[in-house]
Amino acid sequence: MLGLSNLQSLGFDDYFAEQMAAFSDRGWVPARIAAEGQSSFHLIGSRAPIGDLPGRLLHALGKLDRPVVGDWVAVTDGDERATIQSVLERRTVLLRRAAGTLDEPQILAVNVDVFFVVTAVNRDFSERRLERYITAVWNSGAEPVVVLNKIDLEAERGALREAIGRVAIGLPMVEVSAREGTGLDDLRAHIGPGKTIGFIGSSGVGKSSLINRLIGREVQAVGELRADERGRHTTTARQLVELPGGGVLVDTPGMRELGLLDDVGGVEVSFADVIELAEQCRFRDCAHSGEPGCAVEGAVASGDLPAERLESYRKLVREIEAAERKRDPVIASRTKARWKAIHRALRAREKVDPKLKR
Repeated sequence: MLGLSNLQSLGFDDYFAEQMAAFSDRGWVPARIAAEGQSSFHLIGSRAPIGDLPGRLLHALGKLDRPVVGDWVAVTDGDERATIQSVLERRTVLLRRAAGTLDEPQILAVNVDVFFVVTAVNRDFSERRLERYITAVWNSGAEPVVVLNKIDLEAERGALREAIGRVAIGLPMVEVSAREGTGLDDLRAHIGPGKTIGFIGSSGVGKSSLINRLIGREVQAVGELRADERGRHTTTARQLVELPGGGVLVDTPGMRELGLLDDVGGVEVSFADVIELAEQCRFRDCAHSGEPGCAVEGAVASGDLPAERLESYRKLVREIEAAERKRDPVIASRTKARWKAIHRALRAREKVDPKLKR
């Protein structure tokens, strides 16, 4: 097993150490899942590079409880192979609705601290899609950072910055070019020892190229850019990679669809402008659908709030509420207190740096 300082550089902090303390009399040690298979997993942090899931756990664990990339596990260590004895409770979980279903959850990433939400300077840019990704990240428990990639394709980006500002309220934004290496230092400012980062975004926005740049070698297959400027979908499997200078990265495949499952708290953070207007409505239970004295619809009528943004808010709330009525209540883990804390933190950040206020 690595020393404590090395484990900490992989993200092993007090949250996970307290859980391991319960196993102190059993001789188990912590390790982190770097790649996954059916019953065997690549590990980092332990002496053994491979961990096996014993039959008792293989059959006892539910689909969402099985170890995945990014998980911390307690293992009986060995020179060549370890035995996974327990999966530690996850701090963050990025879920999506499995394609073609209403309520079947699928795990995309766990124990990620910061997600780089990547979009690109080309015809594929979509405010509505960016709203969806940001909401999913907030719901996971991680923090989003918006990354505008491929800036080498467009010198004048004022309109794009304004569009991002309308949906990424209070969030930091980094402009980069994976092709030219521009803006990577600004990206690295959000990375450091002990921090786990992830990349999320549609297929073709350049996530794999950015990852290769950050790591300094090609660990991702990168697709050619087609004539319509959309990259090919290349990344197909999750993996965890140690980063130069400390920290680790969890990659996720590019997605054509991101159906939301988690509670509406993330929507409320992502749509803080709508929520702030809603506080001025005449009725506290205003549904913003024709009620008298509705400040939200009033802002739409005056042009202060785009009608498309209100419709997007309504759509995401309906989608999550429909899924929540069907899904396992055990998955619901976010509380109103946590969302209030996030709201306060974002508003405090805006006061300190007025440039973050959209």
